[in-house]
Amino acid sequence: MIRLEPFELPSAPFMPPGLSPLKVTKAELEGRSALRASSYTIYVDLPGNADDMLLVHAYTGAYDRVSKRVATYLRSMESRHAPNPLYGTWTPEPTIEGQVPLPSDETLAILRERGYLVTLTPEEEETLFAKLSARRHLAHLRSAPSYIVMPTYQCNLRCPYCFQDHMRTDPRYSHLLRVMDRAMADRLLAGMRTIEAAHGLAADAELSRGLTFFGGEPLLARSRPTVQYLMEQMRTRGKVRVSAITNATELDAYEDLLGPENIASIQVTLDGVPQEHDRRRIYPDGSGSFERIANNITLALERGVVVSVRMNIDRNNISQLPALAEVFAARGWTGRSQFSPYVAPIHAGNASVDARSTFTSWQLAQAMEELRRQHPGVGRIGFADDSLQFKARQIFDQKAQSAGFSTAFCGAHTTMYVLDAFGDIYACWERTGDPRVRIGHIAESGEVLMSRAHLHAWRGRNVVSNPVCRKCRYATSCGGGCAVLAEGATGTLYKNFCDGYAQRFRAKVAQAYLEHASGKESGLNVSRLCEA
Repeated sequence: MIRLEPFELPSAPFMPPGLSPLKVTKAELEGRSALRASSYTIYVDLPGNADDMLLVHAYTGAYDRVSKRVATYLRSMESRHAPNPLYGTWTPEPTIEGQVPLPSDETLAILRERGYLVTLTPEEEETLFAKLSARRHLAHLRSAPSYIVMPTYQCNLRCPYCFQDHMRTDPRYSHLLRVMDRAMADRLLAGMRTIEAAHGLAADAELSRGLTFFGGEPLLARSRPTVQYLMEQMRTRGKVRVSAITNATELDAYEDLLGPENIASIQVTLDGVPQEHDRRRIYPDGSGSFERIANNITLALERGVVVSVRMNIDRNNISQLPALAEVFAARGWTGRSQFSPYVAPIHAGNASVDARSTFTSWQLAQAMEELRRQHPGVGRIGFADDSLQFKARQIFDQKAQSAGFSTAFCGAHTTMYVLDAFGDIYACWERTGDPRVRIGHIAESGEVLMSRAHLHAWRGRNVVSNPVCRKCRYATSCGGGCAVLAEGATGTLYKNFCDGYAQRFRAKVAQAYLEHASGKESGLNVSRLCEA
């Protein structure tokens, strides 16, 4: 039996005992050991450049081009190598070659200022990193919440790889398929006020709230009254950014609710050219959905909606991307600024998916780069790692000072609340529909009750609570990887899911710098509704 208690945010971040996030002393910053290379320095080779390489520092946010001579000196000053991840493998770090001359005093001073050289022992630096990360994670936990609302678990399609497929095909889950009514919508709205109060927000606080509709299929025609009511009520509380993750088959029922001031952005899935898509994204009778979805994408674009088209890719349909790019152009989508297509790997989320047909993220990245070389039109189709390249390019172009500091992989570990048609609250939308793993519940009175154990399990997963991430130079960029995939691979949320991240990070940072150095315009469109 799960115990539910009145909702309170934690007063301190979740981390091992003895680490305080509140203060980092000058002595801790300076340390007492001999000078050595920081354990959190990343070395990035530049293809075609035998003289230089890039340095990236995890917690100072520094990005710098240095000579190979300086990089070799730094590597010679390392006291330990990066730990092996618990899932996957790193590519080997660049090797030390030739003599290791001492840089000038001026260069040494800059290396210390940027964080690449420290006088902390590895243990002292890990403690410092943990304190900085814990303090930042606490700030994230206490920032404004974002809401994912599920009007129903029902869906009108039967996609074979869907992680929710059992809800529609197994009679034991038929009770989940009801559609939220107005009374439940009012419960959720009352619960949102309690959640915001727990985050320290006054009832009349001026903030822009985020509201995303998810399912099942959230924009079924029958759900429109509830969706419209929630939007209207949220708007009475202030600004609200409304988005939806939808299959778009019945989007025309929401035509007058589409636009920058209403449902402003949507994510829609197309899994290939019409014939291939209609084998995968099917109705219960086996018929396809491409043409209906495509017409509704055009409708949304014409009404000013930002449309992110996701293509779920495996080894069987990736070869169709060049032809699909031509379909996008033929339909007039490619030239629209608010149109953003991208690919994501299919995971073996149920027994219908053959794991041998799937890609890891690194394998998909390599396959996409090869397709882009062979078919320039595919360059308009993005993938998740493009966001790494975009952030690095912003730094090199001096449009940003750093790429940010991620303490967690996604909002499931910070401020995301997934609210379903039963008043149950979940941290992650891939773990919905099972009250045994809910983090809370909104009672009929509107009171929010939380399972402290499950809330802490999700909000406590960060780069401090994982012993490998605490030592990892990539942690502040990847945030430990997806918890659901980690659980599938290891049996627990509290392992990291690296998924070739070191290779992916270095490849994209190098590519961003080479584009910057050549003055090439960035063709990346990294607009995303979600990465999940």
